[in-house]
Amino acid sequence: MKKARMTVDKDYKIAEIDKRIYGSFVEHLGRAVYDGLYQPGNSKSDEDGFRKDVIELVKELNVPIIRYPGGNFVSNYFWEDGVGPVEDRPRRLDLAWKSIEPNQVGINEFAKWCKKVNAEIMMAVNLGTRGISDACNLLEYCNHPGGSKYSDMRIKHGVKEPHNIKVWCLGNEMDGPWQVGHKTMDEYGRIAEETARAMKMIDPSIELVACGSSSKDMPTFPQWEATVLDYAYDYVDYISLHQYYGNKENDTADFLAKSDDLDDFIRSVIATCDYIKAKKRSKKDIYLSFDEWNVWYHSNNEDANIMQNEPWRIAPPLLEDIYTFEDALLVGLMLITLMKHADRIKIACLAQLINVIAPIVTERNGGAAWRQTIFYPFMHASKYGRGIVLQPVINSPLHDTSKHEDVTDIESVAIYNEEKEEVTIFAVNRNIHEDIVLVSDVRGMKDYRLLEHIVLEHQDLKIRNSVNGEEVYPKNSDKSSFDDGILTSMLRRASWNVIRIGK
Repeated sequence: MKKARMTVDKDYKIAEIDKRIYGSFVEHLGRAVYDGLYQPGNSKSDEDGFRKDVIELVKELNVPIIRYPGGNFVSNYFWEDGVGPVEDRPRRLDLAWKSIEPNQVGINEFAKWCKKVNAEIMMAVNLGTRGISDACNLLEYCNHPGGSKYSDMRIKHGVKEPHNIKVWCLGNEMDGPWQVGHKTMDEYGRIAEETARAMKMIDPSIELVACGSSSKDMPTFPQWEATVLDYAYDYVDYISLHQYYGNKENDTADFLAKSDDLDDFIRSVIATCDYIKAKKRSKKDIYLSFDEWNVWYHSNNEDANIMQNEPWRIAPPLLEDIYTFEDALLVGLMLITLMKHADRIKIACLAQLINVIAPIVTERNGGAAWRQTIFYPFMHASKYGRGIVLQPVINSPLHDTSKHEDVTDIESVAIYNEEKEEVTIFAVNRNIHEDIVLVSDVRGMKDYRLLEHIVLEHQDLKIRNSVNGEEVYPKNSDKSSFDDGILTSMLRRASWNVIRIGK
């Protein structure tokens, strides 16, 4: 059997993880809000119309921050439509997803829901069809204590205390021609700079995220990032990254190698940020907000059909990918990659949270809620991935795929929780044919013992969970042993592993 070797030591530190790296995303898209988290009249809902079973599942994921309300949706969103008496709120055409937005849920309702799931809001402003003044008005409505037009409007709407939203996105994917009001890099750089400058006059404590490229494959990447930061560097705190992967070619080995592309993408953006830092002779670092990431491809044909042939519906079933076991493996690999860059990635948002390319699904028309395959790697990372990221020194066997060379069989990272005196090793065996023995030298962790080895595995890489039951769920493994500072773990082919040691 092949072997991989890894050394883990508390002195090999990358950075402390910002808990917001385990954030998520709720967009007014499909059944994410309506028929997802919000279903008034359903026996499963509370007095505010929010699904109690969905709230409990979101709490299992322990999501600290949620991006809202978009996404492509935000670029033609009028936030004023979603506040005040519900019966007076207008219905609007959502141009992004060719749907009807009823505005039954707006910022105040969403803020109430976020308190129920113990999450902060990451608010996006419309820089597509609107601009500086509307962004400032929304910030005033949300964060100013009172005594001004929009803060008093919030108080009149029954919300006395300000929401105190600390993280704000300056638009969404403004480089994309699919975006309503999309802009050139110079146009966006200027409006991002001026919007950021004005917003920080109102509330200097906020953190601002400028739009980076919509993906690494955009023709303007990475010049977009360089140009935008040339304008806005002094006023923004983060640049965003978005990336989705799919397996349309049905090539699992190559699909699982795509986390290497993710690593390249992150490194390129960091290099671009640091180039502008050097160019400006600045002492300030720009951090990364990876505020959209996931697997997304299963529903593409259905989505195109709905938007073309059945437009202008409320909560149409859009982007409802039902995930396979191999999708869960790639999500795990992407999480490991994000953790390895914790020195620069401070926020990340799994896109999305409920029904729309999501770990949580509700059956239509008020049916049961259930966990997708991708729920579990995210849950494990959020639960055990709090602490200091340790740089693992790994020697792994390699394999080639159809489009990638020298792909490591084992991808892994270790997190040290100093308070609990525990180390968690996250590891994926992305060799789809062979089991691998991982031998970890952890002799620097004196008096530690094996706590548990959790594994997510299945013989069928295409298996899915459903409302009728979970085929993919975590199990305890007996394939790890710990002797005199050497941790030996047998990692089954194509498996997600969480190995925990502590005092």
